[in-house]
Formats: sequence, structure tokens, C-alpha cells
Amino acid sequence: MPEPGDTPGLENIARRWAARLTEIDGVSVSAETLRPSLLALAREAQAEAWTAHDAAVRRFSDLYAASPVGVVLGDADGTIRDVNPAFVELVHHTRSDLVGHPLTRLAATAADAKTLASVVEEALLPARRPRQERITVTHGRDGTLRARVTVATITADGPGLLHPVLMIEDVHELDLLSEQLRRQNVQDPLTGLPNSYHFENKLDTALATSQGGRVALAYFDIDGFKVINDGLGPGAGDEVLRQVARKLGSHFTGQCGHEAVVARLSGDGFAVLLHGRPDSGLDTATVVDLVEESMRELTEPVYVDGKGVGVNVSVGIVVTETAGRTSEELHRAAEITLHRAKENGKAQWMLFEQDLHDRDRRRFGIGAAIGGGLENGQFAVDYEPTVTLDGQERIAVVNAQLRWDHPDHGVLRSHDFSDLADTTGMTPALGELLLALSMTDAAAWHREFGDAPDLCVRLPARLANDPNLVRFVRTELDRTGLPPNTLRICTDSLTLAEPRGEVLENLSILAELGIKITLAVSGAADLELIHRHRLPVGFVIVSGTLVDALAEDDESTQGAHRHFEMLMTRARELNIARVGVDGVRSSEHARRLAALGVVAGRGKLFGEEAGAASIRSMLAKSAGTMRALRP
Repeated sequence: MPEPGDTPGLENIARRWAARLTEIDGVSVSAETLRPSLLALAREAQAEAWTAHDAAVRRFSDLYAASPVGVVLGDADGTIRDVNPAFVELVHHTRSDLVGHPLTRLAATAADAKTLASVVEEALLPARRPRQERITVTHGRDGTLRARVTVATITADGPGLLHPVLMIEDVHELDLLSEQLRRQNVQDPLTGLPNSYHFENKLDTALATSQGGRVALAYFDIDGFKVINDGLGPGAGDEVLRQVARKLGSHFTGQCGHEAVVARLSGDGFAVLLHGRPDSGLDTATVVDLVEESMRELTEPVYVDGKGVGVNVSVGIVVTETAGRTSEELHRAAEITLHRAKENGKAQWMLFEQDLHDRDRRRFGIGAAIGGGLENGQFAVDYEPTVTLDGQERIAVVNAQLRWDHPDHGVLRSHDFSDLADTTGMTPALGELLLALSMTDAAAWHREFGDAPDLCVRLPARLANDPNLVRFVRTELDRTGLPPNTLRICTDSLTLAEPRGEVLENLSILAELGIKITLAVSGAADLELIHRHRLPVGFVIVSGTLVDALAEDDESTQGAHRHFEMLMTRARELNIARVGVDGVRSSEHARRLAALGVVAGRGKLFGEEAGAASIRSMLAKSAGTMRALRP
């Protein structure tokens, strides 16, 4: 008989094994003797198994209760058997609200319920591979919750009987973060408009469409935005950008009747893409009308902290067929057209024109390559002679100008790249190179010939205002040995009128070093700058329409003659040593200028620019002639 507390199965197991052991040859112990020992051994094994089982159950219970992930235990019939505390906290439902109800009741919508049922069904298949899905579950407080559900199975209630177990995680914030990252990838955070990445995709799609059609691309750039940002603060600048974005978005996407995308590309730059089928009526006139209307809307003041801020924009417009076009070509065309609108006075639109585009591309390509040209030694100096008008035609001054031996465009003169150098910030570097090379040449001529002409270097405004100008000129005087009184530094009235910079102080210090200061003027009124600023100017160069008029034989010549006489009178009153001119066309022109008191001039009458070697040959020839004339 089994003892109290024994499992009947253990008694039977002990009896069977005792009987088998007594049947083995060589075993002399009876079954009754073996049975108690075997029963004790079975009881010990069972106790160890139950201990391990209890420990496993406790571990599972602890994990189940302490897990931060919501866990739902299901029955084989698809109902909820139990839920852990994390799930109760996650969905804000009580345990009694959930237990006994179908698992699909967890889903917030019929579609989510269908998805959940399908996932549970697949997880219960023989392969028993866990499945994962994102669904919306019901929430006791907030209504719904976005969750990631992992469905697996456990064996319970008998061998081979599978029960579903659902592990549910809150991915609401993760989804929000993903959505935010997605928006950041395609949306400008300040204005809410599409960003350049999204805009580029839309443009590529429009160009790749098999239906063809036309596209219009308009680049908008706020004029003087730096004034707004610096004057009122970046907060005001941001508000202006938001208002511009709102107006452009409302105008083009809400009213124009064409498929439109408005984007903020960067800074204060916006872009509009219009795409239409071949029969959509998207033509140049329509696009221009839309742009003009938007420009008028933008001029209505934007009020920031009670201050009305007027907004003007410059616009570059490209309208073209989609066939054969690339986004890179269209972007470049729109950007260069916008630059042209800026250069022509701002607050206006410009339409893409192929000829102008090709010209501007060439210009901008030249400007971009200035730094490389400097590094590769492509710049040299040419000299334009200024000749006396006393009949002897002696070279009194040589005027230095940079020449660029461009590998693609051939010889470029300073007027071909000086404006571009200002734009790219390369003006100081070019100006210093001009001074260094020309002063080296002039010093060599003076050492060889003694009475070589003065060197005149006209400074661009950026270099004339540079605080390092005096230091650099001093360094070059010491390096080259050029006598300071043979160097003329020339500036113009526009540079003197610039309220910023150090041009007046620079010119005064250079004059104290013995350098001759020359002023380029276009009329008598410019001479008043000498009196107003008390400039140490000893020489004046006149150019422009006044000089040109004296070459003609019409009524304008008489007026120019009177004006020039006034200029000469005022120059004498200001103790100007000499007056020269730029633009002498003919011998008769030179005679008229000389009669008015002009001492020297330059222009096509006296030849074009020449290199240093040619100037040296002229000086050598002149020196030889003078020696031949001596007794």
C-alpha cells in the first residue's frame, strides 16, 4: 500500500523496476527487497523535479509581473486568460475588464482586429515562429494607443497544447519621432514648407513623367533680408520668413490651378515648381502673371512687434518643356537668372534667356576660377602709357593693369573680372599682386634708366579701404627699392564717398611716405571731394563723357569746353600740380586737350596695353635717342 502523500504512480514505477531487476541474471535480491529502495530514489528525483519546477514557475511569475513590457496570456480558444501589471498600466484597463474577452477586443479598429487575429493564427501554426505587427489598441484614458505586438506561443494545460502570448510595447512616441525625422528629411522646420530635398524629388518626378508637358521653376530671394535680420533681430527675421512662406504657399498651391510645389531652399531663398500637361496652359505669360501677383502680395507689410516690415523679392524664372531637361540644368538656369535680377537692381523678376544665360555662366565661371588662376600664376601685368601732350610725346607715366592669361578664355583684362573679384572676395589678393608685380618692374626700370616714368596703380575700392594697404605698400617699397616719389596711387570719387573703411587715412599716410596721390574724376564737381576731405591729391585724371565730347565737332563740344575750363580753374585753386586725361582718340583731340591745359593723356592714339618687356624696349629706345641728341 502506498504511504500517505505518495504519488500512486511512483509506487507502480518502483514495483515494475524491482520486478525487472530480479529477472537479470546474477541478481539474487528479491523484488520486495528492491522496491523500497527504488521508491525512495523515485521520491528523491520527484522532489528535485518539483523544486526545479517551482523555481521555474516563480521565475516566470516574477518576470511576468516585473516586465516593463505588457504581456497578455491567451487561452487556446483565443480569449484573454491573464494580463501582467505592465499591460494594465499601459492601456489603463483593469484586469477584470480584459480577462475572458477575445484577444481581438484589444484592437481599436476592425482592421486592427483582423490583423491581430491573423497574426495569432499564424503564430499557432506548427512552426510556431513569433510574429510581429504594429496595430492600434484600445486605451482606457486616451482612446487609442499605437503599439507593437509580438505574438509567440507557450505550452500549457497538457502536452502539445499551445497558448498564444502577446508582448505589447508602446511605440507612440517612437512613431512620433520617426514621423518627425521623416518630416525633417522632407520639410523645413521653420516654415513648414517642403525643403530642398523634397523639392528636388518633386522636380525629378516632373521631369521623368512619361506624359511630358511643361515645367516652370521660379527662384525667389528676399532683398535686403540681412537688414531685417540685423536690424530687428533673428526672431523678426524668422517671422518674416514664415509670412513669406505662408503667402507663397497660399498663392501658388491654392489659386494658380496648376500642380505646384513651394519650398524653402535655404536662408531667405524660396522656390516654386509648376508642372502641367501639354494642354494645361502653363505658358510663360501665365507664369509671369502669377509671379507678379505674388510679388505684389509680398510687398504688403509684415508686422513684427508692431513694426511693419516691407518685403521685396527678386525672382528668376525658367519655363521650359520637360523633355531632355535635367534638374541640374534647371536649377542652374533659375539661379543665374535670379543673380541677373539682383544685379539689375533687385525687386524685379527676370526671365531665363539662353544667350544671357550662356554669358552669365561664362562670367560666373571666370569669377569662380580666380583663386585657381592666382595659385597657378596665370596673372601678369600690362602697362598703358600716359604720354605728354607737349609735342614730344614722352612717356610720363605707365598705368598698371592686371592681365589674366586664362586657359579657356584667352587673355582677360581687368574689366572682365574685377566685379567678379569683388563678389568672390578676391579683390585684395589681386590688388596686392598688381602692386607687387608692377613695383618690381618699375624698380628695375629706374635702376636701368634713371629717368623712367612714374608707375600709377589704380586701387579698387575694396583694397583702397583695406587696413593692411599701407603696411603692404611699405613692405613692397623696401623689397623692390622703388623710390616712393615715383609711385602714384590712384583712387576715384566713388571710393572716397564710401562712408566705411579707411581710404582717407590710407591716402594721407601714403602721401606722408612720399607717394603721389592721384584722383580719377569725371567732372569739376568731383574735385570738391579734395577740398571737403583735405586730401593730399597732386594729380587728377579726367575720363568719361566730358573727355569724349571734346573729340566731337558738334554743339556738345562747346559745353564740354566750358565745363573743362571750369574744371581746370578749380584744379589750380586746389593746387593740383597736373591734370591728365584718359581716352585720347586722335591728334586733333590731343591738341584740344593740350590747349585747355592738359599735360598728358592716354588712349588709343598712344597704343594699347603692353607687357613689361615692351615697356622696357620703349624706354631703352627713348634713352638711346636722348643720348644721340646730346652734344
